Amino acid sequence: MTDEEHPIQMKLELVILPVADVDRAKEFYRDVLGFVEDVDVRPQDGLRIVQLTPPGSSCSITMGTGLPVFTAMAPGSVKGLHLVVDDIDRVRTELLSRGLDIAAVEDVGGGVKYAGFSDPDGNTLTLQEMAWRRGESY
Repeated sequence: MTDEEHPIQMKLELVILPVADVDRAKEFYRDVLGFVEDVDVRPQDGLRIVQLTPPGSSCSITMGTGLPVFTAMAPGSVKGLHLVVDDIDRVRTELLSRGLDIAAVEDVGGGVKYAGFSDPDGNTLTLQEMAWRRGESY
């Protein structure tokens, strides 16, 4: 069998998020954005791993202390993570009601809309709606 018949498949399932205060970031992602808390473990002194997943996503974020991967990037240095949603106006309204400071929806044409915001450390995220994907499972 050739590579053309069986191309390599890869799934992005975990993004490292650099934060200054793990508890503050966990509270933001869980309580404001509604991410599911998958893991919060301290397997040894000085080591903490927190993993949260956006509802409906196969990709999670992780943050923590005690591993080089958590300190390799400065807090707030991740820019432009996209959270794809079915109805950006509905999701934005819900997030506003939870106290999130989120930009107005911008229609960039072609059925694509964005609304950006930052986490407490300055990492930036963007809600994205793509009209042709409405009704797909997220």
